[in-house]
Amino acid sequence: MPEPRIRPLALCVFHHAGKILVNVFEDAVTRQTLYRPLGGGIEFGETGSAAIAREIDEELGQPINDIRLLGTLESLFVHDGKPGHEIVLVFDATFADTALYAQPWLDGHESDGARFRAKWCDSSSFSADTPLVPKGLAELLKGLSLLD
Repeated sequence: MPEPRIRPLALCVFHHAGKILVNVFEDAVTRQTLYRPLGGGIEFGETGSAAIAREIDEELGQPINDIRLLGTLESLFVHDGKPGHEIVLVFDATFADTALYAQPWLDGHESDGARFRAKWCDSSSFSADTPLVPKGLAELLKGLSLLD
């Protein structure tokens, strides 16, 4: 079993009309539904903003503009029965193709080929039972007036 490590992560909060774009997934052990903005790991020698541009291009095939850092979170969690530890750089950006904001969802794929559907959700979608992750993200976004 590999030694546990801290994972550097970049997430992007695309927002429009009081909603943010999130990937909806389920914890296989707890069966809890979770919501998380799009993004992924930061590779060695890569900046966080370059990582988010690369991840969005890989996952959605879409270029982005106006990338800016909103904040940093530290996330200690258990997912699918395994402990995790991430340092999360939270970014804001805009899609070059503004027509994407009018679509109810965007289809994408993970690096392993798994398909997903990212949805535009408002704050009423998130609760203690169906949280926005990582922990602290909802509070960060509310403080910046990006979520109600």
